[in-house]
Amino acid sequence: MQYLSIRKSDWDKMLDQLLLSFSVYATVRNEFGIDYELITQNNIGDIIYNIPKPSTSLKTFFLPVRENVTSGGLLNKKRLILGSPNCDVSGLNILDEIYLDRDFNDIFYRNKRENTLIISSDCLEIQEHCHCTAYNVKPYSEDGADLAVILTGDNILLRVISQKGIDFKNSFLTDLEPAADDLVWEAENAHRKTDTKLMDACKDLPDYKKTGELVSKAETGIWKKYASRCVSCGACTTACPTCSCFLLIDKPDFEKVKQMDACQYPGFERVAGGEDSLFRLPDRFRNRYMCKYVWKTQKFHSIACTGCGRCIEACIGKINKNELFLELSK
Repeated sequence: MQYLSIRKSDWDKMLDQLLLSFSVYATVRNEFGIDYELITQNNIGDIIYNIPKPSTSLKTFFLPVRENVTSGGLLNKKRLILGSPNCDVSGLNILDEIYLDRDFNDIFYRNKRENTLIISSDCLEIQEHCHCTAYNVKPYSEDGADLAVILTGDNILLRVISQKGIDFKNSFLTDLEPAADDLVWEAENAHRKTDTKLMDACKDLPDYKKTGELVSKAETGIWKKYASRCVSCGACTTACPTCSCFLLIDKPDFEKVKQMDACQYPGFERVAGGEDSLFRLPDRFRNRYMCKYVWKTQKFHSIACTGCGRCIEACIGKINKNELFLELSK
């Protein structure tokens, strides 16, 4: 895989020039943590690299929380998203399967995917709840993204991944040189160190397939136990890079609005006659895990959890799904 290198100061100047052709979003640290911000000339220097992970998942750029699907416009300027961790990039795999289906593709999703260039950020640190490697997701992108970035010393290394990335390189990165061997070795050694940290941190967690088996066989008691702290806020679903349920709301003048929905909300499965198979909270709680680890594996090729840990961090009730899985695996 090809690596290119550029001095960090020159890279910032290049980003300034890219603002003419792209709407650029990148990860920036604020008073609440790390999240995406629209980049201007004034905050290019605030972009952070290789530190996981933005509070908002990459999903939101392609599936907004609320979107008018009858009068909403398509992107008229290409976007560049810089700093996405690979857990988010991998999360797009199942969204692509759902929304780019050959027979029933979503024109708004497709437009956003086609007009967005993704430069992922290799994770060189880990957070408490990161567990991507438990599900065979690497902390750096080898596919899915168009390029990947790593900051080492005063140098930016770019790894070219996709054909879109090659086209971008040929159009906008013509001054970059192939990276020196010692810089490439340093980057790949950093990858190995991060891999090792993650594997040590989640060595006891069951893998994705085993988790599905455990969830499908779990008895009622454990769902009642963990659901007792759930407040049905839906934060876990909103933060998740793969959950994508939505409501289609009819508005006046034949408008339709697509609104993000969550299986943890009361009434999620209520039908016109009033029946609701998920009326009880433990049933709704179980439903989410069955969907992510059992049912979606039966329908799609891609995994429905990439181990980002956001659902744990966002939970008001302090529910840790990994603790649930470890209890099931005993």
